[in-house]
Amino acid sequence: MKIKEINHIALFVKDLEASKEFYGNVLELPEVARPAFDFEGAWYALGTHTLHLIAGRTDDIIVGGTRRNHFALEVEDIEECEAFLKAKKIPMVGPKMRPDGVPQIFIQDPDGYWMEFTY
Repeated sequence: MKIKEINHIALFVKDLEASKEFYGNVLELPEVARPAFDFEGAWYALGTHTLHLIAGRTDDIIVGGTRRNHFALEVEDIEECEAFLKAKKIPMVGPKMRPDGVPQIFIQDPDGYWMEFTY
């Protein structure tokens, strides 16, 4: 078997409307068509991939620091990303540099999922 690439990221969310507000309006990800599943959710474009929000979570996620579960999004300009997040008043960790010189900024979504911005 040959794995080609990641197809999508799925997040199980407590409050679908809060998550849609965050990903769609705050981060300005474009919402894309979603099949007519028998459960609520929303899909957003992440470059050539998609982010799937799935409604219905009732338990708390295990929230740890930025080294724990997270996904990373590649941006063209980390300084522009930082300015964008500051303008939206989104709390962030960083920017900081990895030991190999790659910059990172971390934020959390309404459910506490961590995401990293890097280039």
